[in-house]
Amino acid sequence: MAEIVIVGLGPGDVKHLTLEAWQMLSHAKEIWLRTAHHPVVTALPEHLTLHSFDALYEQAGTFEEIYETIAERVVALAREPGCDSLIYAVPGHPLMGESTVTGILARAREVALDVRVVAGLSFVEPLLTALEIDALNGLQVVDALDIITRYHPPLNPDTPALIAQVYSRAVASDLKLVLMNQYPDEHQVALVDAAGNAAQTVTWLPLYQIDWHEATPLTSLYLPPLSPVSSFEGLQDTVAHLRSPEGCPWDREQTPATLRACLLEEAYEVLAAIDAEDTGALQEELGDLLMQVVMLVQLSVELGDFRMNDVIAGIDTKLKRRHPHVWGEVTVADVDAVLQQWEVLKREERDHQGDAESSLLAGIPQALPALAQASEYYRRMARVGLTGDILAGPVSEVVERIAPQDEAALGELLFACVRWACQHDLDPESALRALNHRFARRVQALIVAAGRQGKALGDLSPDELAHLWSEQR
Repeated sequence: MAEIVIVGLGPGDVKHLTLEAWQMLSHAKEIWLRTAHHPVVTALPEHLTLHSFDALYEQAGTFEEIYETIAERVVALAREPGCDSLIYAVPGHPLMGESTVTGILARAREVALDVRVVAGLSFVEPLLTALEIDALNGLQVVDALDIITRYHPPLNPDTPALIAQVYSRAVASDLKLVLMNQYPDEHQVALVDAAGNAAQTVTWLPLYQIDWHEATPLTSLYLPPLSPVSSFEGLQDTVAHLRSPEGCPWDREQTPATLRACLLEEAYEVLAAIDAEDTGALQEELGDLLMQVVMLVQLSVELGDFRMNDVIAGIDTKLKRRHPHVWGEVTVADVDAVLQQWEVLKREERDHQGDAESSLLAGIPQALPALAQASEYYRRMARVGLTGDILAGPVSEVVERIAPQDEAALGELLFACVRWACQHDLDPESALRALNHRFARRVQALIVAAGRQGKALGDLSPDELAHLWSEQR
């Protein structure tokens, strides 16, 4: 039965060919190359007949399509009558960034065709030498072509990363935009070209400059880790340490119930930073809030209830399910259509969970401040078309009905105000919080103004107090 022998040609210098690979190539008559554009090809034994798939790269199509075609042709060639052994050679190691090889292995299994892999030195080992780093120090090895298809890099910033196939300025440009979603623009990185060859270069530069330099098919990017701890996993480890026997006595005593007040307080601190438009405070307060989330998950891990991956997988799945206009084939015209679709999807989820009778208002936290809760109630009803004066009469009508100590009428007035705010795309909670802030500043200004007259507020007559108050705008 015929077999396919896949040979790794190493990173580019003939001295890096393994003895097994050289012996295989020395005794062969012909070989198929994924690409002839590899430095070692010119040093192969002269008697070899060389074929390559380079012509496929000139045809229209994605790299995935090209690699699938190569895999199909290699298997087809090996199955032709009279073929005892087909040698297919690739740069580096056959199982390091060579999707044609994984494609060949999969197709060969389907037709019961034998495949032998002759290992080669990959691009990684010369890069380790050039950079003088240890791969077992958490080194991540990824493909630039995978990263540039994303909006956020799939990397742990606490450990180093090696990114291969930065073969052009265009790729480098797309790559840096994704990486700068996680790494600082000035983060010092290294562009390494032709590692292990005579033409090897290592260029250290800021991340934002990586597309200022020429790149070749042998160019890779090295990302040193960030410091201090910057990853989600690193924070989880810190919190788990706090909860450990070697950690903090106070943190070890916490429960979800005891953390409730902390969670609420940190959430309001975030809101305060947003209202103040203070980005420095917002960064700090988001960290405090995130710590509460991680701590609550750690408590659940210890109880065996769920883990962080369950939390993340759950919300990621929900986001994609509830955005079929982004991850599906649904088309929406505007924001209103998105909100209506959102309610339909949530109703379908309730039906699927056997909770078809669940209220439209289900899921709105009972612990929300009253104004925020009323706003969410109104918005939920508005999504299904229950708007206007149906939910509460005009503000003027409600005011006329208010009698002394009439709590019900006051509630109607407040709800009518909420309805009016929502209809005008205003947030009553933010509006009241802003007014409270202005009111507090005005009171403080009033106290200062009275102090300039050598008086306390209680020393002022009603007329003096009214006059000073009117001046504090």
